Order: sequence, then structure tokens, then C-alpha cells
Amino acid sequence: MPRPMWKGYLKLSLVSCAVALYNATSSSERVSFNTLNRKTGNRLKQNLVDSVSGEPVDTADRVKGYQVAKGQYVLVEDSDLEALKIETSKTIDIDSFVPQAEVDQIYLDSPYYLAPDDKVAEEAFAVIREAMTRKKVVGVARVVLSRRERILMLQPRGKGMLATTLRYPYEVRQDAEYFDGIPELKLAPQMIDIAQELIARSAGHFEPDTFTDRYEEALVGMLRAKQAGQTFAVPEQVEPGNVVDIMDALKRSLEVVSTGANRRPRAPSKKAAEAPAEAVPAKASEARKPAPAKRRASR
Repeated sequence: MPRPMWKGYLKLSLVSCAVALYNATSSSERVSFNTLNRKTGNRLKQNLVDSVSGEPVDTADRVKGYQVAKGQYVLVEDSDLEALKIETSKTIDIDSFVPQAEVDQIYLDSPYYLAPDDKVAEEAFAVIREAMTRKKVVGVARVVLSRRERILMLQPRGKGMLATTLRYPYEVRQDAEYFDGIPELKLAPQMIDIAQELIARSAGHFEPDTFTDRYEEALVGMLRAKQAGQTFAVPEQVEPGNVVDIMDALKRSLEVVSTGANRRPRAPSKKAAEAPAEAVPAKASEARKPAPAKRRASR
């Protein structure tokens, strides 16, 4: 079982139960790099220095500061932040329930999994989850994560819940400043019809298993080539530009879709992922497992 990143209580009015919050996503599978000294091949370390004296500052002498004027700061100790504990530090308090369709996707931030944390909590957790499912609503709650109060959207997901942090209004830029300058155009009905036909012929289902990270795959190929002392080059892509004759482009696109020439290959199957070590790995994380003698070069 993965380790929870937060533990506390889910609270609905006077009903509460112990729950745990888990990260629903991970970036650990991505290829990562260290910064090295080109001359020695040794890893570099970062060190915080005083901006005026240039001298390194010990950890014990480092303190947070909020700038109130140029060169003037209010010092903030960790103890000051600890004293700001509020009720939601250990509680996910559900404020209201709303139709999920009303939640603008631009407010969605980071996803987490929410699950009961002990046997006693399972029944109360299930009651809240099932009631939300039958009413077809999501819960809007508050919780403190990393010393900051966040808004959570809670929605049933299988036997548990998906908890997604929501951005505050001041974190979201209004679309008017980007879209107001786009003119209203009178479009030819035939062009819309062809575009709709293109969409219909390319319609499918949401299948995340077919997603491939082409940059990560190219990166893995480059690392393995370097490890083997070989050269590696990615074919150049033709950069598209603005289409002048839209009708002609639409008609030609319809022909391409009809022949299936634009279909991309599906993602590797599980059997492909279990291919022999000499093949290019299906997962980029396998690129971080080179021969010990050349480990540094592969990072």
C-alpha cells in the first residue's frame, strides 16, 4: 500500500471518519538529469549564499522573509506558520454539494485518492460516497495541505473517492482578456459541414492506454545510443503554417481521413513492455538502468 501524504478526518455535519489522502499521479517515471562538472564528471551541489557578501549561509541561519519594500523584509519563523493552524489542518470539512457539470475545468488543479484509514471508518465513508453517487453531486470541501488551505472537489470513484484541489479565483486568469479580441466571423456552412464530417470520422473513445510520450521515447533512444557510443537523430518535423485555402484543406483532409493515412500507431501492449532488455524500453524509467560502468553518462 502506498504511503499517504495526509491523514485526518472526513467530516459531513456531525458525521466523521478517519481518511487518508494519496497522490494520484507521479512524475518519477520520467527521465531526469543531474548537472555535472564537464571537466571532472562530478555532480554539482547548490549552495545558498548571501546576496551581498557572497558568503554561504548555514541552514540554521536561513529564515523566510516577506518583502514589504525594496530591501525591507518581515521575517517569518517556522513557529509563526505553525501557530496559524486552523480546523482544516486535520479535517476535510465538506461545505456543500454541487452538480459536477457546474465546476469549470479551469479550476481543477491536482488529483488525489481519498480512502478510509481504518476499519471503523469504512461504513461512514461508504455512506457519504454512496449518497453522493445517488444524488449525482460532488462535494466541495476545505483542507490544509503543505501549510495552505485548499479547496477540494470530492467525487465518488469506485470504492473510494477522487479528491481534486481547486484553484482560487485569484489564481485563474479571466478569458476575456484573451478572447475578446477574436472577431465574430460569418463562416461558410459547407466548411462547417466538412469539419463536422472530419470530426465524425475521427470520433473514438477516451483510451489513455494508447497515449505515448514521443519526446520521452526519443529521449530514451538518445540515451541508449549515447551509452552504446552510437549517433542518434530524430527526423525533422515540418512546421505547419496558416492555411490560405481552408476549403481545399478541409476537402483534402477528408480524403486523408477516409484512407486512414493519418492514423497513429497504438501504444505498446503489455507484452511489448516485457520485451528483452536489448530493445528500446516501453517505459522511459528503464533508461535509468544502464550498465554500471557508464551510469553517469546516461543521466
